[in-house]
Amino acid sequence: MAALKSGDIEAFLRKPDRAFSIFLLYGPDAGLAHERSRLLIEKLIDDPSDPFQLIRIDGDQLSTDPTRLQDEANTVGLFESKRTIWLRAGTKPNQSSFDLLFKAPPICPVVIEAGDLAPRHALRQAVESCKFAVVLPCYADEGRDLPKLIDEVLGQFKLHVDDDARQSLISSLGADRLLSRRELEKLALYAYGQSIVTSDDVDAILSNAAQVTIDMLVDSVFSGEAQSMDSLLERAIKEGFNPPFIIGALLRHAFLLLNTQKELESGRSLGTIEKQSRVFYKRVSAFRRQVTLWSTAALQSAVTSLGDAQLAARQNSTLSDTLLSRSCLSLALAARRVAMQAC
Repeated sequence: MAALKSGDIEAFLRKPDRAFSIFLLYGPDAGLAHERSRLLIEKLIDDPSDPFQLIRIDGDQLSTDPTRLQDEANTVGLFESKRTIWLRAGTKPNQSSFDLLFKAPPICPVVIEAGDLAPRHALRQAVESCKFAVVLPCYADEGRDLPKLIDEVLGQFKLHVDDDARQSLISSLGADRLLSRRELEKLALYAYGQSIVTSDDVDAILSNAAQVTIDMLVDSVFSGEAQSMDSLLERAIKEGFNPPFIIGALLRHAFLLLNTQKELESGRSLGTIEKQSRVFYKRVSAFRRQVTLWSTAALQSAVTSLGDAQLAARQNSTLSDTLLSRSCLSLALAARRVAMQAC
């Protein structure tokens, strides 16, 4: 079966369709894939903490024991109790294990948790073409998803969020579901004893959670600071940001600069544009420098190249790191050349 649409996934997790016995949860947001796998499993068995009900398998183990997945998936539980297999897809080839699994519906549900799989990845294609399997894609939380997560986590601590704090949270979180949840829990502990979470609370706790690293990287790239760019890019990858997400951040900033140039050409002041675009006050200096370094023509070219790079990175995960590094370097060098000419 083809993948579920993003708007249908939450309802499916609340009441899984028992017509399916194989579930693939994959995507660039590893935290979201893990969380949804756990929620799904809680609906499939009575007690996920019972090792006789929940059988955990590391995908890399299948390379030395290719029949294990098939055997576990077709073993009846003790006293006919419910059993579910939770497979964490590994990096080693195990196609023979999956070939066996997809021959017939397994007795026990199999939940497969994987990373970002390209459209032509063998596992993704096998699940999408299987009548008794279903795909649940897990992409980074978007603006429409984050308010629900914010209310859910902070609501557990009987906290409400004012409008400014909510907007700050939406702009700071989203790269990884588990990271977002941990940061919200940290915020809740910080605000213990209060009834309302304010933007000051968010700034105090979440300023380094996600967006600061990306903002610093974006500014170093468009300001032509290649040396700091390398270390920031390495940090962003270590913090769990995937290449398509980072390229998307670069693309959004290129659009912001392009729109700024067009607004300036129409006669609007830079200060007015900054307020309308909600440029963070700590980034104003870098933003103004970038406006002087990037022409409309150069930004149009950057938007095109970044759009192509993001699409290619999503389609071929094995090349995503290279595409990201190449995009950052080419943009930084372009800005550097202009800066050198101005000296």
